[in-house]
Amino acid sequence: MKDGIGRRNLKTALATGGLVNGWCSIPSTVTAEIMARQGFDTITVDLQHGLIDYQTALAMLQVIDGRDAPTLCRVPWNEPGIIMKALDAGFTGIICPMVNTRAEADRFVGACRYAPSGYRSFGPTRALNVYGADYVKAAHGFITTIAMIETAEALDNLDDILGVEGLDAVYIGPADLSLSLGFTPTLMPEEPEVLDAIERIRDRTRQAGKAAGIHCGSASGVCDRLGGGFNFATLVTDARLFTATLQAQLAEARRSKPAENGAGQY
Repeated sequence: MKDGIGRRNLKTALATGGLVNGWCSIPSTVTAEIMARQGFDTITVDLQHGLIDYQTALAMLQVIDGRDAPTLCRVPWNEPGIIMKALDAGFTGIICPMVNTRAEADRFVGACRYAPSGYRSFGPTRALNVYGADYVKAAHGFITTIAMIETAEALDNLDDILGVEGLDAVYIGPADLSLSLGFTPTLMPEEPEVLDAIERIRDRTRQAGKAAGIHCGSASGVCDRLGGGFNFATLVTDARLFTATLQAQLAEARRSKPAENGAGQY
């Protein structure tokens, strides 16, 4: 199923699973367009830990639009104003960080829904132009709400959070989850307690009939998570991909040094 400008409906796609999410943290329309052309199943623009502000996010969304990939926004915090502005810009889903209680999950979901289901204020400035005059009625059918579960407190309240009507998915931040459980923050955790927590979140989420996603530190990590029952997984970030490739290429370029006697010089 597709929305008004040809993108897949993320709610439907999540039910199928196997989605690889691209992550934009560099404030650039050029890198955003490059990411969108690579065939990721979804694209996320990060306003929390990336270097992107709202105006840049809007411009990045405009160059991503028209591709097949639904475009998500990770907002800086569970604050209704920025959530509503991101949706008004035309993002098809919101990833909300640090959702620790049912009340916080209710607050998040409510900001994404028009009355009577929520308290989102009417004013879909760009979204109305992109999706058409029936946006208000159609929005509930494709706007996707994703709560980040990344603390010990959220683990304790997991079932209550999953019980919130209108919450479509949860997304694990392994670094913050590791830190909250007393370990070094990492995207590739090895501590049994952290791994057990990740499995618990995945299993309880699937049992609740919702989708589970996770941030990964490598391509093999994405494969393992998708093969292990997660509906979607993120292949690091554009900045990390750029840095890793640059480091590898530079190391390869320096592998053979010029002859000391000057042979071959101009």
